[in-house]
Amino acid sequence: MAPPSLPQSLGRLPRGSQPQRSQAFDLPAVTAAVGLARRNVRRLLDRWGIGEEAVDNAVLVTSELVTNAVMHTVSDRVVCRVSADGRRLRIEVQDENLGGTLPARRRPAPDDQSGRGLVLVDVLCSDWGVRDAPQGAGRVVWAELSPEPAEAELSPQPEETAATGPPAAPATTPHLRPAPQPAEGPPPHGPNARH
Repeated sequence: MAPPSLPQSLGRLPRGSQPQRSQAFDLPAVTAAVGLARRNVRRLLDRWGIGEEAVDNAVLVTSELVTNAVMHTVSDRVVCRVSADGRRLRIEVQDENLGGTLPARRRPAPDDQSGRGLVLVDVLCSDWGVRDAPQGAGRVVWAELSPEPAEAELSPQPEETAATGPPAAPATTPHLRPAPQPAEGPPPHGPNARH
């Protein structure tokens, strides 16, 4: 199997357009490709000067989309495309769609080990969706994020005034761990055993 290709430019936009950076890279559709996709996206966005929080979110979204393409399709390869134009950051993952199913958000039970990927994508992204790939060669799952965290999401700190004094500290509750439960097997014995 040939090694995955390095990120390559997708070309230039017409003159007068908002400057856009785009790169794509091919990956084998194997679980090890997920880590490679994360590293490629992080390096690329760091090089483009994207903010740290936006990079972290984009890496998480990339991880979820590539994982879904690898785990839920019968693809030999996936293509990851990343673009940014100052207003939005777009992640696209193209698979060969040989599995025939469309991505769908699930409602996993609290103890489920999987099923939260698209829920995370939905929370982190301003928009996401699925479209057919060009020339009918599979499908593309895409997600858009803000390249920088929105200022409106930051909550202002109350100002101290002479009349009110310093802002009150937030109320806290102690963090209690649940009591450990015995594993399957015979019941515990001894003076502290519950009956």
